[in-house]
Amino acid sequence: MSVAENLASVRERISRAGRDPDEITIVAVTKGFGPEVCRSALEAGLKILGENRVHEGVAKMEAVKGGTWHLIGHLQTNKVRIAAEHFAMIHTVDSKRLAEAIARVDPRQPVLVEINIAREPQKSGADPDQALEVIKAAADLLDLHGLMAMGPSHGDPTPAFNELRKLRDEAEQSLGKALPILSMGMSGDFEAAVAAGSTMLRLGQALFGPRPARSILE
Repeated sequence: MSVAENLASVRERISRAGRDPDEITIVAVTKGFGPEVCRSALEAGLKILGENRVHEGVAKMEAVKGGTWHLIGHLQTNKVRIAAEHFAMIHTVDSKRLAEAIARVDPRQPVLVEINIAREPQKSGADPDQALEVIKAAADLLDLHGLMAMGPSHGDPTPAFNELRKLRDEAEQSLGKALPILSMGMSGDFEAAVAAGSTMLRLGQALFGPRPARSILE
């Protein structure tokens, strides 16, 4: 199936999950795919492309014109400058230290705070029990738009997604600031995320099929 056909299927599944597809932003995750896939995503009407690795993303930006690029992978402090210079939004602020490092480059950088709602050690993200401290720091230092998380590796993701939504609501009350973006839901669990209130999905396989074993740019 083409990317356009896969996108239509995703939108239908969002509708079946009880939401208006027009209310959900889709980030097309192009990690591991070549520039031609990025172009096919844009041609299908997708506007935001998501990359996990800073340098792979920058290389594709140079090869593919158009679109808006989000960094959705873990960001090391030694790559903050290049990330802030190239990505329209960084999804993965997970500590006050990282927020401070980004602010030194560009305090206007749009960001999301990543929370490890799965509580899995292999996943990055702020500890949910200490997340409000990181959220407040990001709101003070940067242009904070909301929260991001990955669902658990196994089991029903709904409780974790509900926890992120509740944490967002608590943060809005504490900050007195709207945080409209809930970036949660990937190809394997996006319907549960949509039902739990997600406003932004990060989809790769659901749009493009299986990812190549190795990045074409490696």
